[in-house]
Amino acid sequence: MKTIAELLAEHRFFRDLDAADRDVVAGCGQNVTVAEGSTLMREGGPADVFWAIRSGQVRVGVVHPGRGMLTLETLDEGDILGWSWLFPPYRWHFDAVVDSDVHAVRFDAACLRDKCERDPRLGFALVQRFARVLDERLVSARLRLLDLYGDPVPG
Repeated sequence: MKTIAELLAEHRFFRDLDAADRDVVAGCGQNVTVAEGSTLMREGGPADVFWAIRSGQVRVGVVHPGRGMLTLETLDEGDILGWSWLFPPYRWHFDAVVDSDVHAVRFDAACLRDKCERDPRLGFALVQRFARVLDERLVSARLRLLDLYGDPVPG
């Protein structure tokens, strides 16, 4: 059985994080399996955890009255789910549903925020990583919008 720190060393989000910092972060993590069909977050709910997905798939989206969940993105191995835990008032902005059994490390957000406040260097390293995730997701959303609303191809 691998330790949380060993699992994080294999995850692309944490792989190049200093080993001592990974150990600190691992202290807030728990290895979990989440069954297909489970809901990991609901818009407006408390953002008190986040996940480092090791395998499986999660759909992230918004609920439209009468149409159900509109998928914005599908996350899988190597992805991070959740960043609202970083910003007060710590509430989710999206829903997330497990499409296939997920194996992940689930992090206690309050635990990690506390560690980051005690060690601003660690906090900055993590915020830089989350900023990269936010940037990637914004670029992806922009491309999807261009595809959806762009000018039709003449023909």
